[in-house]
Amino acid sequence: MTPLEALHKYFGYDRFRPLQEDIISSVLSGRDTLALMPTGGGKSVCFQVPTLVMANNNPEKRLCLVITPLIALMKDQVENLQTRGIHAAAVYTGMSWDKQRVALDNCLFGPYHFLYCSPERLESEEFRNRLTQLPICLIAVDEAHCISQWGYDFRPSYLNIAAVRELLPGVPVLALTATATPDTINDIQAKLGFEQPNVLRKSFHRDNLQYIVRRTDNKDEQVAHILSHVPGSAIVYVRNRRRAQELAEWLNNKPTPAPSQKGEVEIGSVDFYHAGLTTQERNERQEAWKNGQTRVIVATNAFGMGIDKADVRLVIHYDLPSCIESYYQEAGRAGRDGQTAYAVLLFNEREDKQKARKRIADNYPPKEFVINVYHKTCDFLQVGEGSGLGHRFTLHIDQLCHVMHLPVLQTYSALHLLTQAGYIDFEEEHETQPRVQIRVPRYQLGEYNLSLEQAEMLDQLMRKYSGIYTDLQYVREADDKTCHQILVSLAQRGIITYIPRSVGCSLTFTREREADIYLSPSIFEDRLARFTEKMTAMVEYASQNQFCREQVLLAYFGETDAIVCGHCDVCRTTFY
Repeated sequence: MTPLEALHKYFGYDRFRPLQEDIISSVLSGRDTLALMPTGGGKSVCFQVPTLVMANNNPEKRLCLVITPLIALMKDQVENLQTRGIHAAAVYTGMSWDKQRVALDNCLFGPYHFLYCSPERLESEEFRNRLTQLPICLIAVDEAHCISQWGYDFRPSYLNIAAVRELLPGVPVLALTATATPDTINDIQAKLGFEQPNVLRKSFHRDNLQYIVRRTDNKDEQVAHILSHVPGSAIVYVRNRRRAQELAEWLNNKPTPAPSQKGEVEIGSVDFYHAGLTTQERNERQEAWKNGQTRVIVATNAFGMGIDKADVRLVIHYDLPSCIESYYQEAGRAGRDGQTAYAVLLFNEREDKQKARKRIADNYPPKEFVINVYHKTCDFLQVGEGSGLGHRFTLHIDQLCHVMHLPVLQTYSALHLLTQAGYIDFEEEHETQPRVQIRVPRYQLGEYNLSLEQAEMLDQLMRKYSGIYTDLQYVREADDKTCHQILVSLAQRGIITYIPRSVGCSLTFTREREADIYLSPSIFEDRLARFTEKMTAMVEYASQNQFCREQVLLAYFGETDAIVCGHCDVCRTTFY
């Protein structure tokens, strides 16, 4: 089977997009490959097609290990592959070990071609041991910039990939990212252990996407004005959850423009999205926006990654992103269908520059403060010196900060820095799946005068979850509102222990508590300098009005020979 035959058979396309075929050829030749493609450029095909070709030609090596940080993206891609008749599985945080074992057994014994996992799964010795038994032919690393401390979204768990490569000798790596500076490109290849440099890139130039910076003293009114003049699906990015909800409500209450005003359109339905919503709420709002029931989604940067919606006409940034990489990626969600689309950045010079300075201070508080947060968090969780290794806690930041008299934003940042230093694994917005353990022996249940609903629920749980008497088990039944109420009633009577679904933070100690901790320059001073540099570049992009917006963006990513775009706000002012 050739790559083109696989593309047509499984995906229904007759030709590849630019660069896809070159990347696939590189992978099939067994070379480690770093592929840089803009958002919406078709990255998934670049590992899916070569895997299917290799599986067809050699069934003994038929499985691609796909490492991605996004659970929603895993589920979406697994579902899409399965609808095409391609077997795929995913292993992620929140799954019981029994379900993980079933998924891994399917990959070992069944006709499976794709196994998706998060980088955190690679920390498990049992999971790594299982990987050595699987018929893996390719490792695909999505969002590969996360492995680099030069990247804008560094995640220490990505560093485990190099160790996994040692367990799978001879298996090539395909690293994929939409945004990477020259320094990040070099670092990705080094951290992934490339035998030799091999970078394939597509220009970040987008013909159809028009970059605009709009200076304004009233961002709310400016958002409404733009939405009423640009028809079609839209995303408005904001920095925090409260702003997302408030702006969505304000836009929904905004009066509809009079029909006599030419060129205006209705703002339409607006909703908000952020990581504090439950999984069900996020899925429902995302689906409503994708299928056009909701026209505008006001969201934090928790929204958008991995969403395949081609007809987004407008992306507005209400606040300055922290770096050009994230701005380019988020703006690039507009116009994937090749039709004209707009990326608009709202800018209030005095206020936004002031907020940028504060963001730097909030993200990198003094080293002494970070060390203080470490010890106060240990005290709050009652973890003594020499203990805590491997222990996982649900952490309520507001409560920690109230009890220990700590500022909230800087405490979040300190916990992330401690994660990068290797002392803890702090996970923001970790969703705890509902769990149940039955506390009353089966033969005693007749003494409790159970209702029919309670008896049926207990019988269902006992049949489906074999270990439910000895340990807490993840249960899907709690997702149903009626079942949730029955479980609550059983817990109130002491028949079960029930931990409902919740969204919060989790903290795992990756070392025993130490009396003195050390934050190396690479963790603190160097990253502070890089963050400041990236934030400064973002401010300069918004502030300047002399050079073509797209030229500035492309030069940041190393494309120094780009021509003027002709349609950004600077080009329009200069040339028209």
